[in-house]
Amino acid sequence: MKAQILATVASAALLGGCATMQDDMTMTDGAASSAEIPQGTGYFASDSNLPFQAPNFDRISEDDYVPAFEQGMRIHNAEIAAIRDNPAAPTFENTIVALEKSGRMLGRVSTVFFALTGSNTTDRLDEINTEISPKLTAHGDAITLDPKLFQRVKAVYDNRASMNLTQEDAKLLEDTYEGMVHAGAMLTDGQREQVKAINTQLSTLTTEFGQLARNAMSNQTVFFDNRSDLAGLSDSDIQSAADLAAEKGQPGKFAIALQNTTQQPLLPTMSNRAAREKLFMTSYHRADGTTAIDTRALIARIAGLRAQKAALFGKPDWATYAMWDRMAENPKTALDFMGQMVPALAATQRREAAMLDTAIEADGGNYEVKPWDWYRYANKIKAERYDLDEDAVMEYFQIDKVLEDGVFEMANKLYGLRFERRTDLPVYHPDVWTYTVFDRDGSEMGLFYFDPYQRASKRGGAWMSNFVDQSELWGTKPVIYNVLNIPKAPEGEPQLVSFDNVNTMFHEFGHALHGFFADQRYPSLSGTAVARDFVEYPSQVHEMWATWPSILSNYAKHYRTGETIPAEMIAKIEEASKFNQGYDFGETVAAALLDMKWAALTPAQAAALDTPAKVDAFERRSLEELGLEVDMVPPRYRSTYFNHIFSGPTGYSAGYYSYLWTEMLDRDSRKWFRENGGLTRANGDHFRETVLSKGGTMDYFQMFQNFAGRQPDVTPMLVARGLVGNGEEAADSEVADDGPATVGDAGTTVPGAN
Repeated sequence: MKAQILATVASAALLGGCATMQDDMTMTDGAASSAEIPQGTGYFASDSNLPFQAPNFDRISEDDYVPAFEQGMRIHNAEIAAIRDNPAAPTFENTIVALEKSGRMLGRVSTVFFALTGSNTTDRLDEINTEISPKLTAHGDAITLDPKLFQRVKAVYDNRASMNLTQEDAKLLEDTYEGMVHAGAMLTDGQREQVKAINTQLSTLTTEFGQLARNAMSNQTVFFDNRSDLAGLSDSDIQSAADLAAEKGQPGKFAIALQNTTQQPLLPTMSNRAAREKLFMTSYHRADGTTAIDTRALIARIAGLRAQKAALFGKPDWATYAMWDRMAENPKTALDFMGQMVPALAATQRREAAMLDTAIEADGGNYEVKPWDWYRYANKIKAERYDLDEDAVMEYFQIDKVLEDGVFEMANKLYGLRFERRTDLPVYHPDVWTYTVFDRDGSEMGLFYFDPYQRASKRGGAWMSNFVDQSELWGTKPVIYNVLNIPKAPEGEPQLVSFDNVNTMFHEFGHALHGFFADQRYPSLSGTAVARDFVEYPSQVHEMWATWPSILSNYAKHYRTGETIPAEMIAKIEEASKFNQGYDFGETVAAALLDMKWAALTPAQAAALDTPAKVDAFERRSLEELGLEVDMVPPRYRSTYFNHIFSGPTGYSAGYYSYLWTEMLDRDSRKWFRENGGLTRANGDHFRETVLSKGGTMDYFQMFQNFAGRQPDVTPMLVARGLVGNGEEAADSEVADDGPATVGDAGTTVPGAN
């Protein structure tokens, strides 16, 4: 549900998204006065007095959170009671808008707390999270499953045809009503109690899963006895490994910290095959009982509870239940969309594996390619084919220049934005940078926080969220943060980043732009408050500008000489990016299809997974059924550390396909930009007006239609991935020259498009 009555609770799963609102809640049409609403105390009782209501981290202590959560829930309950018990007839203002206004203190504490548990947690914050998450879930259920409150909402909804509502008003009403129905408002009393019990259990279990998955990554450092084990790594990487081992209490050894995905970024440069296997297998088995951490029983319980909940709503499985508000709408649409790619993708994997086996033999190896070998030999072929030295490429990407002369330059040229670094605002970690963002007319637009570096207190991956949402209702402007996990360079050395991390910086700032350009009255419809299978689209589109010549030449400067990256290296980067789709694309498709397998279980099927061994067997069987070469190309995340789908009550469960679905929208949009002049203010303003500023206020197919002048076409994505033949469109769609045979015209019509 997108309505504000659930935004505070959703933040527990989504690391933010709650509006920070003003201190007074004005009730109308006979509602209880604000004097009957309890008054909060402590830091979170009122809005921050910092610019844009940014959190004052210097004034927040860990002791503030539990009292603030408890007060916030009491105040929210009183506000809901005032709405529910209002003697006046239900109206849009005294019911729907009043709900949108409720829960401000709870929103403030939730926003900050869940931002920190993701980016800079402590043992105490984890303890509070374990304690508070089920309470927040129960609190949200008490509101959404309140029969009397639902009757007021339903009365307004049933009378909507007679109201003079704006498009945004109508969408808020629709989301509030349908969200309560989806939560269980129309179930029987007994069924609602079952839903509440299931939700509470899921909140506890998914919180535990997230903490265990993070610990499995941060605590299972891989140790090596000898420097020779790390042959191939740079002196800087080896020194970092020695420093980490000493920090972990094993001086004289070498240590590599795991990152969140199955594959590990240092594997391609490690020449010692046994060391590569050790690093990969530690990653692969990190949470499956090989060590003390084992999430398999949690997975089975989570899957079972989700299946039970879906059954209460008369749905055949969790995927059908969960996809109620998606752009794709149902599992079949998503599965058909992915399924059309599998045959050609599997053929590409086999063809590329044969190439790698040949490269291994030429290198003196007497073995077939395994996952820990794949990128090493793919990179060798890439280097030979495209004459591209990845380490040499990194020397042109210094993190501050990538951000300020690349990402910010793109935002200036495309949208007219300007950025000023500031050092006067408190931050939650010394590595966080802050900027004021100025709009195209020179006015202050909001604040941007940038948290780039990997640390043990941070979960894996990269993400964006808000400390403050844009809202005309409250007159607030966005305060947005980007979090990444870039390994920090040793003290005194330049902070260089890989081209993958360059792309990630452009991607995450695409999310930030989606939030900054929000132009909504209601915070629960603002900015990135859109469907799960739409939210990645604006961020993916912005990756295209990372290699746009005028942008790349502005930020890609050699860290020693200041030389602009050579044009031939740009061409090599572009060409090399088309190579190795068997793994790059295959691991994502495998993860997305594995997610749908878990979400397709019936209660009986889930109950049968009553031992860890059966969980392993189900995962194995599911992967084998995909038709992909999963032994050579395992999923990007195994089930046991698949945070996207098992951490948080919903997250990306039955939604990991979204990365592929939105890539379809992205690739088609890139084609539109290229056909219409590329990086111009006119194009940027058009994308801003038709997509980035619309939030969750309208149909997504219509939004795309307004931007592109047509419905989305999957062909540019299939061509870009090498899954259809090379034709005239290849140049536009960045097609690989060695793509597999044409798959007819499969997929040229997007399922669900009207």
